[in-house]
Amino acid sequence: MTMTSEWTELAGRTLACCADIAACSEVPGQITRTFLCAPMHDAHARLDAWAASLGLQAREDAAGNWRATRRSTNPTARTLVIGSHLDSVPNAGAYDGVLGVVLGLALLDALGDTPLPYHVELVGFSEEEGVRFGVPFIGSRALVGTAGELLDVADAGGRTVAQAIADYGLDVGRLDEARLTGDVLGYLEMHIEQGPVLEAEGRSLGLVEAIAGQSRLNLTFAGKANHAGTTPMHLRRDALTGASALVLAAETLARNTPGLVATVGSLTPLPGASNVIPGEVHLTLDLRHARDEVRLGALDQLLTVGDGIARERGLTFTHELRMEEHATPMDPALTALLGEAMRAEGHPASPMVSGAGHDAMLVGQVWPAAMLFLRSPGGLSHHPDESVLEEDVEAALRTSARFLRLLAEREEAR
Repeated sequence: MTMTSEWTELAGRTLACCADIAACSEVPGQITRTFLCAPMHDAHARLDAWAASLGLQAREDAAGNWRATRRSTNPTARTLVIGSHLDSVPNAGAYDGVLGVVLGLALLDALGDTPLPYHVELVGFSEEEGVRFGVPFIGSRALVGTAGELLDVADAGGRTVAQAIADYGLDVGRLDEARLTGDVLGYLEMHIEQGPVLEAEGRSLGLVEAIAGQSRLNLTFAGKANHAGTTPMHLRRDALTGASALVLAAETLARNTPGLVATVGSLTPLPGASNVIPGEVHLTLDLRHARDEVRLGALDQLLTVGDGIARERGLTFTHELRMEEHATPMDPALTALLGEAMRAEGHPASPMVSGAGHDAMLVGQVWPAAMLFLRSPGGLSHHPDESVLEEDVEAALRTSARFLRLLAEREEAR
């Protein structure tokens, strides 16, 4: 498939398929699709129909991942995995995750009967967002063989991951069979950027060089609640002013550290009355950077600042680490090949860092991974107004098709 009109038609079909899947939702009028909810069956059916038209037999593994395989004529060939996720946050947009899966199908459609010296395993991961169980990447963990350790994790209703798998109609006893075995040559994920950088730079596509590591913490400042009118300023132990000082310290440190982002997304003063000095404040801290040593150094610095603020103000300061994910660099060889494909299609291949987590973060710790971003209009994601441009979808298809050809040349030269 080389004609411009055919690429445009395929880009339109990709967007139409995303719209069809958006209708598969737990909440009428919204896009909400959590791990192994009933509407996920309907989402898979939409993908099944397109896969069947390409002569591919789709299947669900025991973790609920949707999978389809395009076999090479060489039975001993290595496998390229193309994937992203099919679950969503509550009241989501239509493209986060889903677009990458559908682009994979469209790419196989574009290949037609063109032989490849490697197998292609297309995966729509059942879970990436962490909404239902508070733990992300259940689908990709299953692919790499580490999901078994999560089977006893329970959701808000008390149902465990193992029970959710059974409720969906799958056999948790076959979870080990979800692991991809054999010689895997790499992983490709296509995903909307979910941020404003590409749009600000007037670029359709972005070459991801690394996925930022993350530290998420719960922090608490405790002082003494007291009457707002009768307690002089110099005798107060105000937990909120202490927490506010740390919030500003985090912002200042991030502004002065290239690539570091720091977010306090939740701050709860107690007792929460307008005429009472806050005696306790709970807040969250989210730190991200492409280099773990920078992120961890910043975290140590901010915790030291928190201790100092507490001493100066007569408070106590405690912290609890909720989540830590190591930074994941993309594979240099695959990334260089993807960059070559971008330039050949007329797109700059300036590297960028993903501040959001993706399945490539998990898969890239096991197999070589590369990641291609598509521009997010308005920098908007995790929102019903999330969108993507048809011209960017076409650009991603052309670029990824060229990447597959370059990868084929590399494999044949081995």
